Amino acid sequence: MDIVYLHQYFRTPEMSGGTRSFEFARRLVDRGHRVHVVTSDTEGRGGGSEQWRTTTEAGATVHWITVPYGNAMPYRDRIRAFFRFARLAAQRAAGLPQDIVFATSTPLTIALPAAYSARRRGVPMVLEVRDVWPEVPIALGALTSPGSRWAAYRLESWAYRRARHVVALSPGMADSITRRFPDVPVTVVPNGCDRALFASAGDAAAELRRGTPWLGDRPLVLYAGTLGFANRVEYVVRMAEAARHSHPELRFAIAGSGAEHDHVRGLAGQLGVLDRNLFMLGQMPKATVTALFGACDLSLSVFRDDPVLHANSANKFFDGLAAGRPVAVNHEGWIAETLRESGAGLVLPAADPAAAAIMVSDFLADPERVAAARRAALRLAESRFDRDLLFDRFEKVLVDAVNPHRAPTMRRSEEAGVPVNDR
Repeated sequence: MDIVYLHQYFRTPEMSGGTRSFEFARRLVDRGHRVHVVTSDTEGRGGGSEQWRTTTEAGATVHWITVPYGNAMPYRDRIRAFFRFARLAAQRAAGLPQDIVFATSTPLTIALPAAYSARRRGVPMVLEVRDVWPEVPIALGALTSPGSRWAAYRLESWAYRRARHVVALSPGMADSITRRFPDVPVTVVPNGCDRALFASAGDAAAELRRGTPWLGDRPLVLYAGTLGFANRVEYVVRMAEAARHSHPELRFAIAGSGAEHDHVRGLAGQLGVLDRNLFMLGQMPKATVTALFGACDLSLSVFRDDPVLHANSANKFFDGLAAGRPVAVNHEGWIAETLRESGAGLVLPAADPAAAAIMVSDFLADPERVAAARRAALRLAESRFDRDLLFDRFEKVLVDAVNPHRAPTMRRSEEAGVPVNDR
């Protein structure tokens, strides 16, 4: 098939950020499909003009257009970037060979160029939803006026009704869609574990520890991801403050960037933990961050305590599993349930980072418990969240969307544990 793959924030392993689209695109190419990715150059590597450039990434042809974007940008500027990319991407996508258009959010404005291209070329569109949208931007204060909220819900309804199939990254996202749009077929394909990428994490970790004086052989708790408003990374800083005197050898590391970076760093300095037992490492490529996951004893995934965020499918959770490391979260939802059922990590109290620090310290002080959690993490990575297993389901959605005359069936997603429509 000829597949047009729309993702505003496509990233390769040499870049910072999630690589789900890269991993699926290269697997599609390996299966014999021809893939054109339409994306943005958020850092202006190709210059500031509205000129497209193309590269080949693992066999996929990637079309880049400069549209600056960053988590630290004001919401109004972000929305402008969303619509600017949608305008530019629509014409580019429509001019490419295609049997199907696949578009992945966020933002949901990605559906605009996808639907335009699909309609112009008479092909189906499949939409992937990475957040409960627009509930998440509303909860985070990005959409405050009645008019903007009305427009967001209208866009959501318009997008879902034009999609032949929707891919959701978690059971909660799927539930949100099917509850309000019962006629829309939905399949859950969560984020996954790139086990090959993390296969050498142990060797890289040993070298990292030898070359990092503040770490050495001390236990390490890692947060690697976005420092955005939704993530509430100050929770990690307050954990470090609580552990500083009671467990002085315990080290915390924060790797990433975002709108809250300066706030988090300032708080760490104010509380006296910065460069003492907490270290901020900045943003780094996915290929480099694997060494950090290999070096850590516990990986963290933290969010603000809002039920709408419990449906998240955070990359850092799956990266921890892929590295065979226990994972701790500070929220409820399907990931918390997975950790409880499997024994692969901890569910920390959302409102009490000091109590969380005690839980983490006690956990890391028990070698048998840590070893059992590592084994459980690897089992999840291999049996439930291996990227190759999830890709098979993903590819089936695309193939079936191009062949709509197959009889629709209902099945239960093995990884998600919720009923999903599958055609």
